[in-house]
Amino acid sequence: MRTTLNLDDKAIESALKVSPGKTKTAVINEALRDYARRRGLRGLLKLQGKLHWEGDLDSLRKRGRSQ
Repeated sequence: MRTTLNLDDKAIESALKVSPGKTKTAVINEALRDYARRRGLRGLLKLQGKLHWEGDLDSLRKRGRSQ
């Protein structure tokens, strides 16, 4: 989708220097994905201590290991 944005030139330049993306579009898309992921994780943190779980964590950890 094409969109016209007024962006901070210094912020874009800084992001281009540290980003694997080589274009402004790639950097902005990466930033949007990261923003959405972080906001989603914040939502999970709100559930901390509010859910009850019963299980054996040690057996779950052993299940994934090859012996």
